[in-house]
Amino acid sequence: MTTNDIDDSVRGELDRLRQSIDNIDAAVIHMLAERFKCTQEVGHLKAAHQLPPADPAREARQIARLRQLAENARLDPAFAEKLLNFIVAEVIRHHERIAEESAAEDRA
Repeated sequence: MTTNDIDDSVRGELDRLRQSIDNIDAAVIHMLAERFKCTQEVGHLKAAHQLPPADPAREARQIARLRQLAENARLDPAFAEKLLNFIVAEVIRHHERIAEESAAEDRA
């Protein structure tokens, strides 16, 4: 069966669902952008006070918290943990870059 063979009512429902998915994807991207704005501020604060880019205790608390939220939302907690680990790795990379730039400015 090709997409041309789909009944019009099915095609309409598929289009409606896909539009919802597209809207949710856009919201997720905007929320991630806001999250990264906040984490950039954290990175600058850490750099200004010579704090380490990573905070393993905070990360562990966040993983436990998000796993519980995922369970409550009927989302696979392992998936939520993988997603958070991916995001946190990117945040740490940003914090390391900010710390390096801050140290270079201090030396200049």
